[in-house]
Amino acid sequence: MIYQGNAITVERRDTLGGNDIAMLTFDLKDESVNKLSSAVMAELGNAVKAIQAESGLKGLMIRSGKDAFIVGADITEFHSLFDKGEEYLVEMNLKVHDIFNAIEDLPFPTVTAINGLALGGGCEVLLTTDFRVMSEKAKIGLPETKLGILPGWGGCVRLPRLIGADNAVEWIAGGTENRADAALKVGAVDAAVAHEQLEEAALDILDRANAGELDYHARREEKKSPLKLNAIEQMMAFETAKGYVAGKAGPHYPAPVEAIKVIQKGAGETRARAQAIEAKSFAKLALSSVAFNLVGLFINDQVVKKKGS
Repeated sequence: MIYQGNAITVERRDTLGGNDIAMLTFDLKDESVNKLSSAVMAELGNAVKAIQAESGLKGLMIRSGKDAFIVGADITEFHSLFDKGEEYLVEMNLKVHDIFNAIEDLPFPTVTAINGLALGGGCEVLLTTDFRVMSEKAKIGLPETKLGILPGWGGCVRLPRLIGADNAVEWIAGGTENRADAALKVGAVDAAVAHEQLEEAALDILDRANAGELDYHARREEKKSPLKLNAIEQMMAFETAKGYVAGKAGPHYPAPVEAIKVIQKGAGETRARAQAIEAKSFAKLALSSVAFNLVGLFINDQVVKKKGS
């Protein structure tokens, strides 16, 4: 065992190709779903450090022990976190970026096996790996704008570089949950497979990357580099979208348009600079009364659903 926590375990595993890999499993004890609370994020940081210290590894696979992959951040923590102010929130997000960047920079190929719902922070976790394999039963998305905020853990940076600015704007500003076939079509995932073949397919990708059949270095570089857009393409992708989304969202819901601005501002930047832009905008929105009220409504709604079930 490389690492064992309350929500995360990491163990060594051999692939069919004979490669020794780290298998990181999210499986939060005494909970029906995986949520990324502050405690779980601290565990993830420790788990990544343990992986970095391990010798002889040829890959990392991230998976879930629950029916859903990761449903997102722990929204019940939001009000108390937001109360700590802008500076704290920026710092908090930059610490998460450090953890996610460490996954992205590991010296071997990485893959996520997406078995079920992966939303918000859960979707941002899977964007850190070089490859993604998705069960036909799964859905992925970044619904943060529905809570009056925007993806603050790299979603506004990695997704556009993976699927193109126009598709990323649609996913993020719309807060959509996307099926495996739609995700595959735009390039958000590398394969959509039958549920029972998921882990086998993910391990096979690591073997192919280690054999040189798949260039994980190129995939990684694309996610870390500025977006390749000329001025006309930028205009088409961002200015048109801002007008359309603003008209649809209305003046009282700034998050969807702010998310587009963050993607636009970060488009020509390096990973670190784009992430800093995202962290700052997240904090600004989190302190708004709109976010406070939408988060409160979401939490109340969950309480009602629990009582009714």
